Amino acid sequence: MDESERNHAVFAVFLAVLMVTTGSLNTIAAKWADSIKVDGKLFNHPFVQSICMFIGELSCLIVYFVVFYIRRHNWRKRELMGTEGRVSELDVYGEPTLPNFNTFLFAAPACCDIVGTSLMYIGLNLTQASSYQMLRGAVIIFTGLFSVAFLGSRLQGYRWLGMGFVTVGLVVVGVSDIVFDDNPKDDTNGIITGDLLIVMAQIIVAVQMVIEQKFLMQYDVPPLLAVGLEGLFGTVILTALLIPMYFIHVPSTFSTNPGHRLEDVFDAFREMIDDPYIILALSLTIISIAFFNFAGISVTKELSATTRMVLDSVRTLVIWAVSIPLFGQKFIALQLLGFALLILGMFVYNDLIIGPYFRQNILPKMGDGRSTRCCVSFCGVDLADTDDRESLINESNQNS
Repeated sequence: MDESERNHAVFAVFLAVLMVTTGSLNTIAAKWADSIKVDGKLFNHPFVQSICMFIGELSCLIVYFVVFYIRRHNWRKRELMGTEGRVSELDVYGEPTLPNFNTFLFAAPACCDIVGTSLMYIGLNLTQASSYQMLRGAVIIFTGLFSVAFLGSRLQGYRWLGMGFVTVGLVVVGVSDIVFDDNPKDDTNGIITGDLLIVMAQIIVAVQMVIEQKFLMQYDVPPLLAVGLEGLFGTVILTALLIPMYFIHVPSTFSTNPGHRLEDVFDAFREMIDDPYIILALSLTIISIAFFNFAGISVTKELSATTRMVLDSVRTLVIWAVSIPLFGQKFIALQLLGFALLILGMFVYNDLIIGPYFRQNILPKMGDGRSTRCCVSFCGVDLADTDDRESLINESNQNS
């Protein structure tokens, strides 16, 4: 291994650790803020927490422009001016430029992000941090369905199987939360409501992801810029919405502030002043979400989207392990089964297991019949496609 490969390996490990650490810290910090009591009541301001998350995303916009202007400055310095002031030949890639698109397009996914994130933070107030993280896996189901409905995508059989595993895993996690929770201080109805809100939020998140995918592909927008723009729009829109939220009254399940207002930013600031640990927790949310977005995008770029998914699974495990001693969460063995089914579903959906095994070991040995055609369709092989057919023939020859 030469020096460059060694440096790349070290950088990859750094990105992986950064993603798992900051991703775990994001949820843990949010739950920590929820668990802090001021004047005998818990800090319950999900929309303020959502704004903190958007501020973290907004920082990605700052990073993007800093990097962009540094690159452009270096390009001009390198390509336009020689060491003695001579004009040198221009770089074949040209001067770095900002992508040309309507930035207000990202107001739509930002609105989805506002609704989805706010629902998730409300749900986090009502349920356990580990359940919150696991139930977020439902986004695979809705993203798959919406991709078929709105993007015209075709889901192979193994993806439907993966979605099935995820669904069963979600049911196991949700049921274990309710059936095995024997803490008299916990509100069972609140836990059910929280779990349902988190799952419902994934519908909105899935819509957001489908919209983002469409815009990113259509306009070739750098992911860091997209995240930053959503943070900008999310911060502005949600801050403005705090005004009408102050005058909306909701049931006590969703609000413990004076007057049971949907959001009381004045009460939130008062509690922050009374207990500075809340400020620390919210600051950790901002910092962690900023670094998590950077690490996630970098992992996808430097390694793969599959690696990002695996690391996200590790993050869920870390949150679960930390929540037990930190927040007094009860260990429920059945949740291990739910977690395993969720991970299995994600791996199957992303074609890491089952699909590759069938294509490499089963299909090449099968004859030409109806069952073969069903298996071929299930594994996502298109026999009408020359490349797929030749690949299957080559695998058959190698295995014979």
